[in-house]
Amino acid sequence: MKINWKLLIICIAIPLAVGGISALVTHEAMESFSSLNQPPLSPPPSLFPVVWSILFTLMGIASYLVCTSGAQREEIRGALWLYGIQLLINFLWTIIFFNFAMYTFAFLWILMLLAFVIANTVSFYKIRKSAGLLLLPYVAWIIFAGYLNFMISVLN
Repeated sequence: MKINWKLLIICIAIPLAVGGISALVTHEAMESFSSLNQPPLSPPPSLFPVVWSILFTLMGIASYLVCTSGAQREEIRGALWLYGIQLLINFLWTIIFFNFAMYTFAFLWILMLLAFVIANTVSFYKIRKSAGLLLLPYVAWIIFAGYLNFMISVLN
């Protein structure tokens, strides 16, 4: 299979851009986050950008695999819509959680995000198994982030 490097770079750049903009928008709120009571298993703050960069890169590769799968155009379009929606929900979660400090609402929001990420993972898997498998670490991380979000809402 020949790699379309331009498309691959675009596919990876899209989620990385969403993550980068999200980081810029929430940067100042991160200082107040460190003063919150943290739940058990909270990773060090320096781990979050590393994990998110990896996850966004995997998302981009997965979307590339779907785009180049040769599946029906409508099937690809539907999967990419789910992908776009979950990216938007992800972006908005960071604002709700960090900027607005609405921890309980953010927890409900992350549950919605999890539902869309799972739906996105299934849709990618149906088109190209490897694309769906690349999203499994994202599913796991959202579950873990949901735990952290819930516990922060309880502890603060």
